[in-house]
Amino acid sequence: MSEYLVNLETLMPRLADGAFNIVMALAILLIGWWASTLLGRWVRRVATRSSRIDPTIVPMFYSVVVWTVRIFTVIAVLARFGVQTASLIAVLGAAGLAVGLALQNTLQNIAAGIMLLILRPLRAGEYVALSSGAEGTVVEVGLFLCRLVQVDGIYISLPNSVVWNATITNYSRNVTRRLDIPVTVHYDDNLDEALAQLNRLVANHAMVQKDPAPLIKVSEYKDNGTVVNVRVWCAAAQYWDLRWDLFHQIRLTLGAAGFKPPIPVRQIQGQPKDAAPLA
Repeated sequence: MSEYLVNLETLMPRLADGAFNIVMALAILLIGWWASTLLGRWVRRVATRSSRIDPTIVPMFYSVVVWTVRIFTVIAVLARFGVQTASLIAVLGAAGLAVGLALQNTLQNIAAGIMLLILRPLRAGEYVALSSGAEGTVVEVGLFLCRLVQVDGIYISLPNSVVWNATITNYSRNVTRRLDIPVTVHYDDNLDEALAQLNRLVANHAMVQKDPAPLIKVSEYKDNGTVVNVRVWCAAAQYWDLRWDLFHQIRLTLGAAGFKPPIPVRQIQGQPKDAAPLA
């Protein structure tokens, strides 16, 4: 019995130290996790409010800050239990190399995301089209994925490497856009009067910019009439509104001025009287 008590007295300090280390490790883990979340929210809030920071980099910056704090928290917890952090970092480095070789595509996505943020061919809120066929408004560029929302509300997630390797057409980067509308004038109608009507229409339209000046010229001939190209410039945000309105107003304006609709006409000639009858 005395020997058992002696062993118990010997173990008690160790048990107390172990319990204390467990409590401290849990406290460090909880505080570190809470601090990482709090710091990430603070970074996101500050970056969102600042006009000098591109909103596109906010999600990736948030992830980097949060997981950096959490990794150091885990290392501090392991150090509390006597784990040699220097050896651990070396082991993690070797393991990271092995994992990196196994996950080359994932690392390509990370590298592509970094390049997208550095060169910024697209930004949050811009409407882009990719040569792969996807298009939509950019929501965010993350560590692994780019997220787009199509005009019909469908949400698209694309690997960063796919976006980086594609040809990106950015419709929102420039402040202004050019709009070309083909208008067909019937051959029996007065072409000069049609040009004058179209010039007056675009000159008085509120969304058409004066500089560059509108350009209305004959562009080609078709079976149903002469094609006039109406070329105007507008704000990029008003492109579709202007396009729809001009298509509407051009039809009403030419119709009110007495111009015929450009319906294809086919002339059918009868059989000559002296021709032999068909068998």
